[in-house]
Amino acid sequence: MTTSTGATGAGDSLSAFQESNRSKTSFIGHPPGVGWLSSAEFWERFAYYGMQALLVLYLSHFLFKPGTIEHVWGIGWFSHALESLYGKLDYAALASAVVGFYSATVYLTPILGGYIADRLIGRTWTVAIGASMMAAGYFLLCVEQTFLIGIFALLFGVGCFKGNIAAQVGDLYTIDDPRRADGFQVYFLGIQIAVIIAPLITGTLGEKVGWTWGFASAGVGILIGLVIYLFGRYSYPPELLAQRKGTAKADRPALSRRDWGVVAILVVLLPVLAMAAVGNQQIFNAYLIWSEKNYDLAMFGGTMPTSWMFSIDAVVSTFLMIGVIAFWRWYGRHWQEPAEITKILIGTAISAFAPLTLALFSQIVAQTGHPVPLWWAIAFHVINDTGFSMVFPVGLALYSRAAPKGLGGIMIAIYYLHLFIGNNLIGYLGGLLDKMSGFQFWLLHSAIIGVAAVLLLLARIFLGHYLAPTKADVAAA
Repeated sequence: MTTSTGATGAGDSLSAFQESNRSKTSFIGHPPGVGWLSSAEFWERFAYYGMQALLVLYLSHFLFKPGTIEHVWGIGWFSHALESLYGKLDYAALASAVVGFYSATVYLTPILGGYIADRLIGRTWTVAIGASMMAAGYFLLCVEQTFLIGIFALLFGVGCFKGNIAAQVGDLYTIDDPRRADGFQVYFLGIQIAVIIAPLITGTLGEKVGWTWGFASAGVGILIGLVIYLFGRYSYPPELLAQRKGTAKADRPALSRRDWGVVAILVVLLPVLAMAAVGNQQIFNAYLIWSEKNYDLAMFGGTMPTSWMFSIDAVVSTFLMIGVIAFWRWYGRHWQEPAEITKILIGTAISAFAPLTLALFSQIVAQTGHPVPLWWAIAFHVINDTGFSMVFPVGLALYSRAAPKGLGGIMIAIYYLHLFIGNNLIGYLGGLLDKMSGFQFWLLHSAIIGVAAVLLLLARIFLGHYLAPTKADVAAA
């Protein structure tokens, strides 16, 4: 048995793997690795969204209360650090600040995870370590004293897991494989299903049985995902890393001028994508607070847990994701599919109309003094999720395809920075909810998304040869 010892050998190994995958359709028309990676990501997202559905409620209703907050190790210095960013914080504001810090930083740590994977130990080991750290983090949340330790363990674990597993999905395909965007949408569909189920289990356990039960169920979920991930290793792309001894480094050619141009454009687009996402990301923050006051949450003689709003969104989003995938498959059989940047533009334009429905609902509540029926929320979620299904997963496909060779994990991590930027923006915008009318609040969100759509249109027009290159553009490069 011979082992490749050159840089070219590592690159050829990946290329050969990708070419062999072109004929593999065992997982609903895709290579088997999509199935294993999507299943592992399902359980990771089950744990993540299950915990996130509980976090602000747990902090505001229990942990950050006088007599309890003093038990949290390190809460003094941590609250002072947050106050240096947000100003003076009372207990309720501190709960929101911690949630904002976590929701934003979770999209920053994948840069570290991408570096560890691309330069040190490879993606498979990095993802496995990340899942293990997350499991520890969820169980640490179950203990009052170790809450902050758990939060930081989760941040490191998600950083190792998140970008790298998505990059592995991208490496299953050749650059010109038309299934790439569709594969990411299938991958994202698994996430949507997780968001449906997670609040129903972790949210109900946490709110109705005990907070510990909710967080522990998230820990069990990520352990299941880790087992699935390890079982599917045979189907994952080969690692482009130097062997420990006796071999040269993997093929990482110097970046060309075009490569640097693409990287610069993708970085510049991050604030634009952050603006495009404000309507969707606000669902995890001020939308929950707004929902309690503006929707009638009465159900079967009781009150629906607030965390179930995540499930409502995910149910709508899942059906729409399936519909969008089916639409583009049908469209592709008759015409040439639009480039990824064009799909993102279309999705952003649609998303801009979603907050307008909430502005309308706010006006109705203000005029009548009564909350609107819960089923009215479907209008908002249908419009928002139709648009977002063509923004986030297609953006993953764009950054995965456009990434220069050897920078796949890092570029995917950089892509997630738009959500770091966006969640910080969401934290600021959420603070305006009590200072503006509901109509003004949601109209502002619609305007921000609309500006993002205009900027994406300009990028498509003037930078299309970088973001949506034709065969002639690639040959000329």
